[in-house]
Amino acid sequence: MPTARHCESCAIPPTPRHRLRSFIAGALLLGVMAFVALFFGTSSAHAQQPKGELRIGYQKSASLFVLQKAQGTLEKKLAPLGFGVKWVEFPAGPHLLEGLNVGAVDVGYVGEAPPIFAQAAGARFAYIGFDPAAPRAEAILVLKDSPIKSVADLKGRKVALNKGSNVHYLLVKQLEKHGLSLADIQPVYLAPADGRAAFESRNVDAWVIWDPFQAAAEKAIGARVLADGTPDVVNNYQFYLAERGFVAKHPQVIDALFEDSVSQGIWLKKNLRQAAELIAPLQGLPVDVVETALRRYEFNVKPITPEVVAGQQKIADTFFQLKLIPKAIRISDAVLPAKP
Repeated sequence: MPTARHCESCAIPPTPRHRLRSFIAGALLLGVMAFVALFFGTSSAHAQQPKGELRIGYQKSASLFVLQKAQGTLEKKLAPLGFGVKWVEFPAGPHLLEGLNVGAVDVGYVGEAPPIFAQAAGARFAYIGFDPAAPRAEAILVLKDSPIKSVADLKGRKVALNKGSNVHYLLVKQLEKHGLSLADIQPVYLAPADGRAAFESRNVDAWVIWDPFQAAAEKAIGARVLADGTPDVVNNYQFYLAERGFVAKHPQVIDALFEDSVSQGIWLKKNLRQAAELIAPLQGLPVDVVETALRRYEFNVKPITPEVVAGQQKIADTFFQLKLIPKAIRISDAVLPAKP
């Protein structure tokens, strides 16, 4: 009989013990692979999902925020911190402050008067920064053929304005400068769109408004500037406000917001036409109107100073004396301590 030859390539039938060992090894390998996939997959998902969100309240007239929103620069700045950005639009400063007070937004950008009215109403927020004075970026307007030649001529006339906005103080100070008070005119409190309509239809004699609405009225219907914040009548600062808890918890996010605002403000001022072309479609205004408005604003956020606090306190005291706010307030109560 021929002898069986040894064949190394032939498979040796596995014994039951071999099968058991193979099964256990395979199961362990699959388990390890599943764990690795789950762990790294979850970590990757967490890395891609922002761990937080900065909710910014803005007005369409706030050109720098509109530019930042359009450019997406802040989103890029906050991404390394694991934060996303949510932009929440408001029609005017008082509405924005209400949103900040009820927790709908973390940060907002408004003029001088809205935070004073809000603080007097018990709103909780903190001043965290300001843009330099822009006294020409708000004005009392009259129609080009109006017989009104001076602020003193407003006596007994109807004047439209947004109650509680920065132009409220401008009107008070200009009237005071010309020997008048709010009691000498007929204030008509209207939001910007309604104010423009009433102004154009001659239902009011004058309109107190800020840019870019001011520039739009000048360009479109030839509105005439009766008086603005110059010379030395009002500062017209713009303020960055925030919910106190958010600032305490996420100071690095606030720092990133300021850094981006400064860099974008510098770029805007060096590239006015290009910036206007980006902003105009979002504001629904002609490019030349936006460019005019941009020239009258300053964009260079800085920490709150004692001088700025004193200026706000003067406005608050004036509003209290005129019974425009129900109680006296201390602006310093709404200012966070300076960084060491």
